[in-house]
Amino acid sequence: MRGRALTASSKFSRLWFSLTTCVGDVREGFVEITRHTLALLGLVVVAVTLTFFARPGLQASASEALMGWLEMRQADTLDIPEVSNAASRSTATAVKNLPKDQLAVTYWLSRKYRVSPEPMGALVSEAWAVGERSQIAPTLILAVMAIESKFNPFASGSQGGMGLMQIEPQAQSETLKPFGGRLAAFDPLTNLRVGSRLLQELLQKSDTVEEALQGYAMASGQLNDNQYIDRVLTEQKQLERLTRGLTTASIATRSGPHPL
Repeated sequence: MRGRALTASSKFSRLWFSLTTCVGDVREGFVEITRHTLALLGLVVVAVTLTFFARPGLQASASEALMGWLEMRQADTLDIPEVSNAASRSTATAVKNLPKDQLAVTYWLSRKYRVSPEPMGALVSEAWAVGERSQIAPTLILAVMAIESKFNPFASGSQGGMGLMQIEPQAQSETLKPFGGRLAAFDPLTNLRVGSRLLQELLQKSDTVEEALQGYAMASGQLNDNQYIDRVLTEQKQLERLTRGLTTASIATRSGPHPL
């Protein structure tokens, strides 16, 4: 009985020795393979580096290929905006929701300057909101806009004026910073707000509206101050008559958009 126990113990010891030996051999083999693989990888890197140094054209081609791959990867990760998000960012409004005085002005300006009612309505609504905050007649803001750019948000003047109210980005750089910098001058609502702020400052410094408009004409690069002032005031008077209901009543009561 004792002999059988010794035999079993001896077999177990030999089996354990064989297993530990096998594991040790596998581990040493893995370390050896890893060492040789790293050495081979190092040689490949050295060879590729030397090749690039010897052939600059090949290096440039490889760089272009890598940049192209990265650009494609970046493009793949870009989110495509939803239609609803794009619509919410557009400068337009449902004209049927406008008050009657704003609606009258919207349609009149829309037909005169050949701008769709929806974006024109957004500008008219914003002019009313800005005018209320700054104590400037909204009709004066719109009149300046009409004479400066004819409601073209991408207008560019010969003296450096840009956008709806022909603001000069260099002179208004600090004011434009919170809105995103110089190119924000082409954003319709930003341009309207910055231009209105300039007009407000000139009105506060001037004794008359004519004097303030003369200063605005100089800031926007208008060559003929007197003609500019007359045109702005004439435009404003027409808009004032519309808001007071002194023109055709049907304009103020229509609720649907007009084809251009």
